[in-house]
Amino acid sequence: MNHRAVTIVLDGVGVGALPDAGLYGDEGANSIANTAIALRGLGLPTMERLGLGNICPIEGLKERDHPVASWGRMAEQSPGKDSISGHWELMGCPLKDSFPTYPNGFPGEIINEFESKAGCSILGNIPASGTEIIEKLGPEHIHTGKPIVYTSADSVFQIATHEDVISVRKLYHLCEIAREILIRPHHVARVIARPFTGEPGSFVRTSRRRDFSLPPPRTTLLDILSGRGYRVVTVGKIHNLFVRRGIDEVIEATGNNQAMELAGRVVRAGTPFSFLFINLIDFDMLWGHRRDVRSYAMGLEAFDAWLDGFLELLQPGTLVSITADHGCDPTMLGSDHTREYVPILSKLAGSNRGVSLGTRSTFADLAATIAQYFGLHFDSGKSFLDSLG
Repeated sequence: MNHRAVTIVLDGVGVGALPDAGLYGDEGANSIANTAIALRGLGLPTMERLGLGNICPIEGLKERDHPVASWGRMAEQSPGKDSISGHWELMGCPLKDSFPTYPNGFPGEIINEFESKAGCSILGNIPASGTEIIEKLGPEHIHTGKPIVYTSADSVFQIATHEDVISVRKLYHLCEIAREILIRPHHVARVIARPFTGEPGSFVRTSRRRDFSLPPPRTTLLDILSGRGYRVVTVGKIHNLFVRRGIDEVIEATGNNQAMELAGRVVRAGTPFSFLFINLIDFDMLWGHRRDVRSYAMGLEAFDAWLDGFLELLQPGTLVSITADHGCDPTMLGSDHTREYVPILSKLAGSNRGVSLGTRSTFADLAATIAQYFGLHFDSGKSFLDSLG
């Protein structure tokens, strides 16, 4: 059998607050169910057939007696609620310690070293929404040429510059300088380049964002698969989160629509892959953080319509899984991620037998399942492959 596995990560689509959500200020979060309540229902017929409505009550979706996929939810074992820890745990590398965050901005020792090595002073150094801070500091940035540095509730060092003031190439170099500085004890998870264009009052962030992540501290499923000769192909931002480790081919995409189009093209064209790992970023980057409930809902419905045709393209026996990396409930106050369970919908293409997978204690159960599917041993997580038939 020519084994193939596909995993789709709906970035920021959670299904309910974790028991410790109160520690993060996220009590009551449920990205998808709260969105459905706010809009008096969602139309997601494909995921309803797969069993999404069986995971938690979602207005507009029925709880099916016989879903065609296995369904459940997974708890994040790692502390935090960010993309990097979520994706690492999905691939079998949960973290014991959280990445540092900076609710009062970065300490002087970091900023001073960055300014010295970058050869310039900075603006900002505060936690902020990316769109808000460029509107606030963008005019001064254009006038002075100083890069804007900011953070968020996540472990991120973000640098925003106007493309006509500082070239994107120079911005990436500034991020590389910051990445070299931010090691223990300030081992920030990601340095992010945030280029923008436009005029004061109408600045727009461009698609040339780039993430400079820490490498995973241990072996991941991607390392094992690629090392054993299984071809790993990623679509979207995933390669940035794993510093391209264990990845044989990167297909970059700037948003959900392009990622879905390119993923479908990979399958239709017969592009060789063993594991196709797809991230759909807009639920998080465009709609969740900006608390745009209506666009978030429309994105879910667009994905659902695309998914119906995509599943038809997969050869029988392909292991396909749909999940998320964290929540980003667009109905909550603020602009941060939310600490939530993530959905797991999983099946072997061609089979219509689904069972409850219950509540899994770690995202790493997905990695263990994929490893077993390929006949490999992986010592992180507990496989649910046998439940899929």
